[in-house]
Amino acid sequence: MTSGADRPGLKGRFITFEGIDGCGKTAQVGPLAQRMRSAGLTVLETREPGGTHIGVGLRALLLDPANRVLTPQAEVLLYLADRIQHLQEVIRPALARGEAVVCDRFHDATLAYQQHGRGLDLSALEPFLEREVTPRPDLTFWLDVDVATARKRLSERRAAGGTAAESRIDEDAPDFHQRVREGYQALARLHPERIARIDAQPGVEAVRNAVWTELTRRFNVG
Repeated sequence: MTSGADRPGLKGRFITFEGIDGCGKTAQVGPLAQRMRSAGLTVLETREPGGTHIGVGLRALLLDPANRVLTPQAEVLLYLADRIQHLQEVIRPALARGEAVVCDRFHDATLAYQQHGRGLDLSALEPFLEREVTPRPDLTFWLDVDVATARKRLSERRAAGGTAAESRIDEDAPDFHQRVREGYQALARLHPERIARIDAQPGVEAVRNAVWTELTRRFNVG
């Protein structure tokens, strides 16, 4: 086995997964982290919202269908509070230790969901975001799937008992999720050096292989 010390291309890297709900990203995070560990790396696996003790409470508040009255402005500030706590308490220390970090959602989700999906103007927050939301990922996997397929997958998983009850975000209309997908498309065009589009229509294993191939290509490791 090759040691993590012998794989500087992946050591200390910040890797994120993004996509609309139902794209299958959560099924990819754990297996990728484990495959990296098998390659000799120390890997921190985390998520947003909910990557800290404080974040767990924020996640429950943000996703609870009972909180339908939560305004878009309050929503985005709660997501940012979770992110800043997550960065300071978990992500930055892990990267400073030389660990690789694999995160289920990060700041692209706010840009796709709140800026593109909700139509919020975040320009007034840009100086704050530039200062506080750092570092940005080294590589982001955008798992792209059409809205109809994503909604169908979510319904099938719930019917099979394989996922949690419907969240507040799930209750949004299909046109909201389409705007979110278009937001991810815009981000991928803006940051092609960082965001890798992965076709998420195929099965889980095919997507898993595509993710690993892209990871090793980007960081020139075998």
